Amino acid sequence: MNDIDFDIAIDRYNTASLKWERYGNRDIIPLWVADMDFRSPEAVIKALGSRVEHGVFGYGLAPESLTEVVCSMLAGRYSWQVEPEHLVWLPGLVCGLNIVCRSVGTKHDDVMTLVPIYPPFLTAPKNSGRGLVTVPLVQESNRWVIDFAELERSITPKSRLLLLCNPHNPVGRVFNRRELEKLVSLCDRYDIIICSDEIHCDLVLDKDKEHIPTAAINRKAANRTITLMAPSKTFNIPGLGCSYAIISNRELRKKFLQAMAGIVPEVNILGFTAAEAAYRHGWEWHGALLQYLRGNSLLVQKEIGAMHGLTMHHVEATYLAWIDARMIDKIFPGRFFEPFGVGLSEGSDFGCPGFIRLNFGCPRSLLQEALLRMKRAVEKKFNK
Repeated sequence: MNDIDFDIAIDRYNTASLKWERYGNRDIIPLWVADMDFRSPEAVIKALGSRVEHGVFGYGLAPESLTEVVCSMLAGRYSWQVEPEHLVWLPGLVCGLNIVCRSVGTKHDDVMTLVPIYPPFLTAPKNSGRGLVTVPLVQESNRWVIDFAELERSITPKSRLLLLCNPHNPVGRVFNRRELEKLVSLCDRYDIIICSDEIHCDLVLDKDKEHIPTAAINRKAANRTITLMAPSKTFNIPGLGCSYAIISNRELRKKFLQAMAGIVPEVNILGFTAAEAAYRHGWEWHGALLQYLRGNSLLVQKEIGAMHGLTMHHVEATYLAWIDARMIDKIFPGRFFEPFGVGLSEGSDFGCPGFIRLNFGCPRSLLQEALLRMKRAVEKKFNK
């Protein structure tokens, strides 16, 4: 594998990039949507080239070799034994969230989630005719944690499903075994199915922490958990649309497949190709990526911590920083930074107005420039 230099800035303008086309020709550094500005592993690029060279792009089918490598990866990285028949391939994780909401319970039942949260968690229940119940995470010991007492108080006879994100987007937590055991016990007591979005599981930055799949906690957890995973965040291939659900409970899997029928397209054949190449040959690249992201994370933590009016907690996982900007603007602080040349995600989209999410998955020089612009912006605001 050729060495990758994560410091190289790649021009993404005029490449149909959702991230980079958002602000048109304005001089705004986009640090909003969660895709990274790095080239994917060389093995992925070469595999895609070979597949394109074949020249025939018919309907696809998940290769048995890909299913095997996914099961092997889950066993090797997480000591989680998953059978091939437990995998359901999907063209995207957001699609999976919506299918889960349609497959658990019936219309007008309630779906619970913990806020702040990735925006599709807030829209998927409504798209499926379900009620949405949000329970705020709370700040404790310099990190965000689950308020289990409030979560239990929020459960009603209509509560059927809990949407969990671990590692958490946007607060960057890696929930530990004790937290997950407590969550599983609570859901088991009230017969609530868990959908665990673990798309950032391979992006744990803290070396003293580990990702534990919710379904791997114990037999009860496995029986009531639908896990959503993908190589997209890990290897920066989100535009290729290849994700999967892991459902060991046969009845749950049957309902999930029924909810998919007729509305969910097959996975793109290039998505399958990229996923297999990444899982087989991308881990050296991934190790280098984690080292680089750790440096970026510490830079963001240091610089944001020195800015008046902004605070954040340490990022345990992901390449996303969740920043309290309520002293800047209680509703839309992201808008405040745009005239100064930085594009961020608004906390209101995550159920928490007054916060901003910053994507630090980019070359350090670009990140440094963005942080300098943010510093100038807050200095101008508070030095009036």
